[in-house]
Amino acid sequence: MEANSSSFKIILGSSSVARRKILSEMGYEFTVMSADIDEKAIRKEKPEELVVALAEAKAEAIISNLQKNHTHEEEADPTILIAADTVVIYEGVIREKPAGKEEARQFMKDYSGGHAATLGSVFVTNLKTGFRKGEWDRVEIFFHEIPDEVIDKLVEEGNVLNVAGGLIIEHPFILPYVKKVVGTTDSVMGLPKALTERLLKEAI
Repeated sequence: MEANSSSFKIILGSSSVARRKILSEMGYEFTVMSADIDEKAIRKEKPEELVVALAEAKAEAIISNLQKNHTHEEEADPTILIAADTVVIYEGVIREKPAGKEEARQFMKDYSGGHAATLGSVFVTNLKTGFRKGEWDRVEIFFHEIPDEVIDKLVEEGNVLNVAGGLIIEHPFILPYVKKVVGTTDSVMGLPKALTERLLKEAI
């Protein structure tokens, strides 16, 4: 199934600006829906299991809302729902969004001169056939020393408070201090393109 195909509709189950941008870059048209879930209530021992479970929970919440509104049942063409989640792993510990500015600052100080990994999941559901599948993608990120004043600027600006692990590698403040990325930037930003493309093809 080629990109831009009009034989199916796509719902992106995320309010993330970065995910919307990535899916647009892939050539797809889509609508956006998001669902609030209690992420803290979902716990798994392995981060790979957690990140897929979080995306699945988002998908289930959106499907529940759709069923209440009966918005897709009469559609002739299949509707594909894409949900995603990202967590950061630092020294074996899972990091989600910082609780506040102090935690965000500490996260950034930890990354300075060190490294972290992101785990990004994609969970795709075909609302017509019932097909459901989720997988994950891992990226390793290595940093140069990050000056305190750069960390302070990032924290005060506030964007780092809204992302897993306070980790934004595409931000112009932080970009000069990114030493190496083993994997793809789109995965770090929240939607691994290759994985999304593959799951979409399987879902059709």
